[in-house]
Amino acid sequence: MYRWITITLLTVALISVSIWGYHSNKQKNDLYVQAENEYQRSFHELTYNMDVLNDQIGTSLAMNSPDKLSPQFVDIWRISSNAHANTGQLPMGLLPIHKTEEFLSELGDFTYQTAIRNLDDDPLTDEETEQLEKFYKQSGEIRDELREAQHLSLSNGTKWMDVEQALLNTDGEKDNDMVNSFQTVEDSFNTSTEETPEESTTSTETEEHPYKNVTGNELTEEEAVKKAEKIFGKEDGADWTVTKSGDGALTPMYSVSYDENGERGYADLTVKGGHPLNLLISRETGGKQLSLNEGFEIASDYLSELGFDEMQLFQSSEYDKVGIYSFVYEDDGVRVFSDAVEVKVALDNGDITGLTANNYFKNHVERDIPDPAISEEEARDAVNQNVTIQENHLAIIDDSQGEEILTYEFLGTRDDATYRIFINAETGAEEKIEKMTDAEINYNSVI
Repeated sequence: MYRWITITLLTVALISVSIWGYHSNKQKNDLYVQAENEYQRSFHELTYNMDVLNDQIGTSLAMNSPDKLSPQFVDIWRISSNAHANTGQLPMGLLPIHKTEEFLSELGDFTYQTAIRNLDDDPLTDEETEQLEKFYKQSGEIRDELREAQHLSLSNGTKWMDVEQALLNTDGEKDNDMVNSFQTVEDSFNTSTEETPEESTTSTETEEHPYKNVTGNELTEEEAVKKAEKIFGKEDGADWTVTKSGDGALTPMYSVSYDENGERGYADLTVKGGHPLNLLISRETGGKQLSLNEGFEIASDYLSELGFDEMQLFQSSEYDKVGIYSFVYEDDGVRVFSDAVEVKVALDNGDITGLTANNYFKNHVERDIPDPAISEEEARDAVNQNVTIQENHLAIIDDSQGEEILTYEFLGTRDDATYRIFINAETGAEEKIEKMTDAEINYNSVI
């Protein structure tokens, strides 16, 4: 009798210990996952912050108008504050990130103090411009190292909790790719302080308004599928899903999609006329077989087939074996950035994998474009003298209020950076400056 009671009690105790151990282990795993997610979020946001900071600082160096510089410095101060907050979420008590924190603090203080003063009466001094140059160089070095660390993290599946354990290891060398990347950032500060400091796709977002260029008859669902088959180049009986926008939509549209053989496609077509507002195909990309220029020819032919006439390429780039081509409408020699279209081409076999034409259908109308009120030479005088102008065009862009304005567009370089600078063709005011996006670095070729 006592034997069975003892066995029962031991069994109950064993089950209780097992349940307690399971819950303890589950709680530990939950905390591990939560901490890992926080580390990953902070790290990737920090990498993005540094990418934007480098572009914004470079843009400020190419500016020539005090009324544009102040809000630019406010933006830099805001982004540097966000980056500083993200460094605080990493295991910085162990990670070699102190110089990066110091850089962000100094940059934030500099841009805040500069932004709050009247730059018309008290413009940047030569020393302050030199300091800004130094910030630009340092932010570029940090950006490149963080990009490489991000590449290693994504390629190797690195977990930040493993990094933390490596940092806590006091028995041997702290040999960890992520740690080494941050150490390289820190070492670069020691090198740069001993030296004398040297050293986009154009935004085509427009004000929200109804689509101006949607014409044609209303399509049925069956007709929308036929249109989608032509746009996707899939006239082989794909299994389509079609959804119509709800009543009261400003621009009624069909959303069409398919999913087959590991490939997924999605597009929005206007009910009226079946115009493609956007298209996206998601699939694995094989080995690169086509050049960026060959991809451009495919993208250009595709736009012609869809009825986009008088489109001119103004920027192309390559990312992960996909060519990305940005086109603008050209109206009698004037580039209309309001009517932009973007096409993506897979460089393994030339398939179209993306189309964005929202702006074109929102804005494309017959325009009565006035003659410029100032000459090209007068517009050139408004460009920062440190920028070397390579080419120029007349262009229509949207101002800060969403109104179209005629400008002179100058493509220029300053040190190793390239900028698009838009000067108002009526007033000579500096309207917008954008730093061209750097080519993506293929880290697989350097590690």
